[in-house]
Amino acid sequence: MREVWISEDLDPSPQIDDIERLATRRRVRLVLVPRTKLERAARTDAPQGVLAHARALEEVELERLCRARGGVAPFLLVLDGVTDPHNVGALLRSAECAGVTGVVLPRHRAVHVTPTVAKVAAGAIEHLDIAIVPGVPNALRQLDELGVISVGLDADAPTSLFDLDLEASVGVAIVMGAEGRGLAALTRRRCSVLAAIPQFGALGSLNVSAAGAVACFEVMRRRVGTASHETG
Repeated sequence: MREVWISEDLDPSPQIDDIERLATRRRVRLVLVPRTKLERAARTDAPQGVLAHARALEEVELERLCRARGGVAPFLLVLDGVTDPHNVGALLRSAECAGVTGVVLPRHRAVHVTPTVAKVAAGAIEHLDIAIVPGVPNALRQLDELGVISVGLDADAPTSLFDLDLEASVGVAIVMGAEGRGLAALTRRRCSVLAAIPQFGALGSLNVSAAGAVACFEVMRRRVGTASHETG
């Protein structure tokens, strides 16, 4: 992070005190600016009086995402053409909280990290490695070659997400389709397995960000349980 702007008209608060302490500790320059200048630079609807200027995020090679870290197998989230920045931000936030180690995004016809995504993600983009790939189907083929199982979420799949056998020692990637149409046909064929989240209400499906949150935490729950069993 290079610099933090704070609006001149902000009232004192514990949150602002925390921001100032963190900036000072990390030797980040603090600048008081007029509200209008901050809002012009923020490019979001409600910047709330604070703006950080940070270095651009670095893309990570897909192969690097597939490497175990500290003995922990990779746990990835693959987004197949999700175009709503609010959904992408919410997915990244849920993924980071569930222990996902990396995210895969297609280069075209999909949202990347925008100001809205960063805001909704609430800091998750600073903790997740992100790979941008030319196409999801080819990325899934590469994941398979590198020993990572890809689980495509599909409401019509005969297998329940809750019944999958996921070993903690094996890398796994959750593959989420676009809003409305779901997984693209070729992406669906390239997944190692298709799984559905059981539905018990009148509605036919979950919002993609809600489905992603359920899937991420379920997969992590099963991996943690398997690891505990193997250790015991």
